[in-house]
Formats: sequence, C-alpha cells, structure tokens
Amino acid sequence: MSLRKRQRSASSSRLAAFCSPPSPPPPSSSSASRPDSLSFPNADLLLRLHLDPSSPDDADAEPYPDCHLAAAAGTFLDLHVSSSSLLRSRYFAALLSDRWSPSPFPPAGGRLSLAVVASPSCSRPFHAHVEVLRLLHTLDFAGAIRSPGDALDLLPVALQLLFDACVEACIRFLEAVPWSEDEEARVIDLAPLLPADEAADLLARVSPPPVATGPTSAAGEAARSPSEAMLHGLIHSAIHGHPVHAATKAFVAMLLKDYPSRDCVHKVLDEAFQSRLETVKELMGKYASPDFRVAVDSDEREAIQRLNLHSAVLNVKHLYWLIERMVDLRVADNAVTLWSDQVALATDLQKLLSDADMWRNMTPGLPVLVTRCTLRLANSVVTGETLVPRQVRTKLVSCWLPVLNVCRGIVQPMHFHKSTNCQELEEAFLQIISTLPVPEAQELLRQCLGFSTRNVDDCPHLVAAFKTWFRRAGRAPLGGDI
Repeated sequence: MSLRKRQRSASSSRLAAFCSPPSPPPPSSSSASRPDSLSFPNADLLLRLHLDPSSPDDADAEPYPDCHLAAAAGTFLDLHVSSSSLLRSRYFAALLSDRWSPSPFPPAGGRLSLAVVASPSCSRPFHAHVEVLRLLHTLDFAGAIRSPGDALDLLPVALQLLFDACVEACIRFLEAVPWSEDEEARVIDLAPLLPADEAADLLARVSPPPVATGPTSAAGEAARSPSEAMLHGLIHSAIHGHPVHAATKAFVAMLLKDYPSRDCVHKVLDEAFQSRLETVKELMGKYASPDFRVAVDSDEREAIQRLNLHSAVLNVKHLYWLIERMVDLRVADNAVTLWSDQVALATDLQKLLSDADMWRNMTPGLPVLVTRCTLRLANSVVTGETLVPRQVRTKLVSCWLPVLNVCRGIVQPMHFHKSTNCQELEEAFLQIISTLPVPEAQELLRQCLGFSTRNVDDCPHLVAAFKTWFRRAGRAPLGGDI
C-alpha cells in the first residue's frame, strides 16, 4: 500500500473513531433523518455539503464507508454539527450572526449549506471539509496533521472557512518539515492566499527575498540575484575554500553545466574570470615593476618575488579551469575579448620568460600554463564554439603571438608536452589568421616566420597558411572594381 493510501486510511480511521451514533435530528429536517449521516457532539444544526454546480460532478465519488456516510449519487453529504463549534470559523460566525440571520440563533430550521468544489479526479470530494469541520469541534490539530499532504489538504478549506487556528497549525507544520517536489508545487499554488505575516518563514523557503535596489557594494553583491550569488560562492569555494579541489571543482562544473539559465552562468563565470585575471595582472605587474627588479641581491625582495610568482601561477591555474568551463558551456566570448586585450600582461610575461633563471627556479610551470589558456580560447574560436568579431580575433593573435614566440624559444627538446602545446597554438593562430582580411593576414603572417625555425619539414601548417594567403591575394577583387 502506498504512503498516500496509508495516510488516507489512517485519516478515515481517525474519523471513524470520532463518529458517534446519529443523534435525533431536528424535527423540521427531513433529509437529516437518514440513519447514515455523520453527527458531532452537541449537534444542533444540519450542515449539507454539496458539490458546486459550477464544478464537474463526480458521479463516482465514494462515501466514507467506515463512518457509514452516504451521499445521493455522491453529490452531497449531511453533517450534524454544533453551532458553538462553528463559531471558531469566521466564515460561519458571520453566517450565523444576527446580521445575516434575522431569525433567532440558531437559524430557523437548523439547516446550513456549503458548496464544495471538486475535481473530476477526486474520489472523496468532501474529505478535507469533513476533516476541517471535525477540527472545529476538537481542535486536535496534532492528531489530524501528520504529513505535509494532510496539511495541504486541510489548508485550502481552512482558508475558505477563515478557520484561523487551523490555518496557523497547517502553516506551522509545513514550515517545519521537508517537502517533496509535488508538495512544494502545491505550497506555491497556495502562496498568494496565505497571510503574509504568519507565512513569512514558510514562503521564504520557496521564494528568495527581493533583490536590493540600493547602491551596490564594492564587490557588487547587491546587484546579484540569489542564484547568481550562490553560483559565485560555489565557484569561489571550488577555487579557494575546499581542501579537495579536484572533487569540488568537478561537482561545481556539473552544477554549472546543468543550471538552466545560460545567461546567469555566463554572468557569474565572466565575473570570476575577470577577478582572477585582474589578480594575475597585479602579481605580474609587481614582478615587472622597477621597484622589484633593482637590487637583485636583496634576499627580502627575492622572497617577495618568489611569493608573487607562485601566486600568479596558482591564479593562472584557476583561470584555466574557468576557461574550460566557459568553453564547454559556450559562454567564452567575453573571456576571449578580455584575453585579447592584455597587451600589458603579455609584455610582463615576456619579461619574465626572458629571464630564464627567474622562471625556471621559481615558476617552471608558468610557460605551459599560459600557453594552455591561450590555446583553449584560440581553439574555441577556430572550431566556432566561441564567435567573436574580426577585430577581437586580430587582437588575440597580435597580443599573444609574441608570448608564443618566447615560449617556443625556451622549450627544450625533451619537454615534449610543452612543445606540443606550442605547436598546437601555432596551428590555431594560423587558422585564425586565415579568417582575417588579406591585409591583416599579411601583417600577422610575417610575424609567424619563426614557426619554421626548427625544420622546414616540421612546419606544414605554416606552408599551408602562406599558400592560402597567396591564393587569395592573387585573386581578382570580387564585387567589381575597388
């Protein structure tokens, strides 16, 4: 038996245990003389629950067999209720007041009627109403509300009847327990009907607070949506805050990939990339600064340089991880644009890489890391994963080609992995150059002659690039005279 069926069975059993033998009906109530109607203690009114004519009739609606509750064709149900208990509901209190009932209290004939809206799929359309009416008599909220489903069944009826104590009990229960996804959807459907003050903690679970509209902080926190702030924090934790970096980064990468809003992921990754890039620029700028490059015999300054360069390498590793995420998610356009506009950083890197003793002793992995970052972005442009304007493609090659040439010069033959990265970046740059207008391609190809210095037989990519350029340059202008 499913959990839901067990809950229904338990609810029916509780109702059956509460049912008392039918009390003598009011003399004027012919329909209440049925022997199978439900009666509550101190009953002095007959309340008929009937299906709302505007809602679909449920001909298959089942009565409550345990309580012997019957309704003609499942369309109504008679209940003997206590008028004093009904007064706990503001709806019934108003209905029974002198303002609405000119006859003495209780109303003449002792009869009330309440319409019930039932869906075609509901087999017991009166169940929730009977339970709420039972609670009006007993106030046994702990016995009636034992699961989120119970609370969600009772809450709409309690809201309809303005039974404030029941509404409060349902909200308090729902706020304190976990929900399934379906139950959360029901809470969201009911959210507009809930009292704002009493349901504030409940609604805070399903809806974030309003985004602040005031001035943004230095970190821009006020401008972020809750989702963006969460993703930003996850990326920061993956990079800095967790001892098991590889596993954490893999998990965050999965979350980013599965997140439904590409715009949100794009924005958060752009922010993280720009932050890491600014850190790398600052650290490399300190190395290139004359204040640090003089007095090389100073042990203190050498220690500071070593610390700065190691920090730069660490941040370049973080940059590469971010670049991989951006390329995989096809949101690397801004990263390519920023990377192509780093002339100062490229110059500082050339200074460092030209000082062989410095980088080999302190940061031997820096050349390959920088090459890998540039290669990943360049390959995404070549394959069309990242589409950027012609000006950006031109600047990407012109900015990082000098760094590539320096890296090629310092790579030793035994460093096969580094050599492979350099050759792949050569091929990527030549492919990008082939996408540029003939005059711009001509200028950049001249700077690629160094690709042939190893052996003419080892540079077929450079030969193909020049053949392509000469073929295009020798072609008559298209589209008429220019």
